[in-house]
Amino acid sequence: MRNALTIAGSDSIGGAGIQADVKAMAAVGVHATTVITAITAQNTQGVFGILPVSPEFVQDQLEAVLKDSDIKAVKTGMLYSAEIVETVADILEDRDVPVVVDPVLVSGTGHSLADDDLPKAIRKHLLPICELVTPNKNEAEVLAKMKIRNEDDITLACELIGKEGEAVLLKGGHFNSNTVVDYLYLSSEFNKLEYPRLKRSGHGSGCVLSSYITANMAKGIDIVNSVMKSRALIQEAIATQYAVGQGIEVVNPIVKMKGDTDRFKVLDALDAAAAKIVDTVPEEFVPKGGINIALALKDAAGPEEIAAMDKRIRVHNGSLKCGPAKFGVAEHLSYVLLAAMKKDPSVRSVMSIAFSKDTLSIMEEVGLEAVAANMQMDKVSEGTEEAIAKFKGVPDAIYDKAGKTRMFRIFGKDEKDVLNKLESILREGYPPQTPYA
Repeated sequence: MRNALTIAGSDSIGGAGIQADVKAMAAVGVHATTVITAITAQNTQGVFGILPVSPEFVQDQLEAVLKDSDIKAVKTGMLYSAEIVETVADILEDRDVPVVVDPVLVSGTGHSLADDDLPKAIRKHLLPICELVTPNKNEAEVLAKMKIRNEDDITLACELIGKEGEAVLLKGGHFNSNTVVDYLYLSSEFNKLEYPRLKRSGHGSGCVLSSYITANMAKGIDIVNSVMKSRALIQEAIATQYAVGQGIEVVNPIVKMKGDTDRFKVLDALDAAAAKIVDTVPEEFVPKGGINIALALKDAAGPEEIAAMDKRIRVHNGSLKCGPAKFGVAEHLSYVLLAAMKKDPSVRSVMSIAFSKDTLSIMEEVGLEAVAANMQMDKVSEGTEEAIAKFKGVPDAIYDKAGKTRMFRIFGKDEKDVLNKLESILREGYPPQTPYA
């Protein structure tokens, strides 16, 4: 299971903050690790006390989690003070992990959850290192330092908040409109997301939405699709909210993402395969641009339904390193796999490794069938189809007929089948040293 991290305050009534974040991430199939920034005495009617955690202990919690766990995405919620913001930003800025900022300033019951210096600290230290910030109208006005009265103001506010390159999801729940319109500002472009306005606004909706987004990003889903999936979930969470006290109702974070289980299984399987590759594959199998392994959903129709390792698996400082598995990140390899799946739909995985005549000889010795193909960039699908046309099924591998960076593409029913074929090559070619021996 993939891990995400939420850095936020504790809500004693359990409707928002850390408690809601953990439940929301679990609903998306992600394990939530936590760093608590403050303890609150609150219920559905109000906030009656806040006890901030010292920046030093926030640092201790954060370092303990990051030292032990492979965190795929981070969410910040209630940070309370400028000192905590600086502590968090100092640690996260050196980590290659997406950060989602929910700039919590006021509770759902209207009580302040921040000191006076917090907005400035968020602007200065946290926004420049985040992937996405998710303010409501009031928070956007504070961060942009302007009043928002109309759509032109919304556009300007998003541009001001996202001036360091981060994406902005300005939530429309607090605007006076018949429907709820959210504005997603990404790469200097705006997308309007419109939803029916529900006749209720539950405690914890902002926390839960940003947690859904973070969990989806932890699963390798891009910002746009993470927002779209999460926005559909929060709509259902608000629609099914429930009462736990005498005040406002709390949103229901434990709603399920329909049809997403298979995507999670694919990403989880690739993470495990990549870890094995990093531990076992010799450097000479890795071309300059890196190697990769891909796994498709059943009946995948395009690259967006095929996952691979983001930025490939590369040699760095004498050892193999790789990013997380994501969907839609390896277009070239995806088209190779799609061409093979067209011939045999049961073939759902492919791995690229460096070509050598020695490896080709080893493949022949261990009974793996490899055929040459014309793999020019603009003829990947055609080259693959042509190479395998004479076979009843799909060969074990194809390789470039020519080119500066020739590679093998090893096919398999799944990632385990591909790794088993790679294992047979390593056993034969590297008997004394191979970790498989």
